[in-house]
Amino acid sequence: MPKIASRLRDRMARFLVAENEPQRAALKLVCKDKSLPLMVRIKAQLELQKFPRYTRPVAVSNACNESGKSGGMISEFKLSKILFREKALAGEIPGVRKASW
Repeated sequence: MPKIASRLRDRMARFLVAENEPQRAALKLVCKDKSLPLMVRIKAQLELQKFPRYTRPVAVSNACNESGKSGGMISEFKLSKILFREKALAGEIPGVRKASW
């Protein structure tokens, strides 16, 4: 089981990415706009670089919310396959039940 620190880091990264999303998007648009002067685009790029480390969307890992396992994810429920199966069989996930045909 992954260490608690990595799960906390991931939660912090998710929070910071959501919090800084509008500012980062605006600065990225300014950087890519070719109609603006070069100096304005460079200043926007420097501002982007000043953001803290965990404000980048790539800092968020695709891992299970409960176990921290990164492989075998069911992204709709943010659970690993193993935990999803256990919870589905126990009836802890609403609207999910074992298929029978």
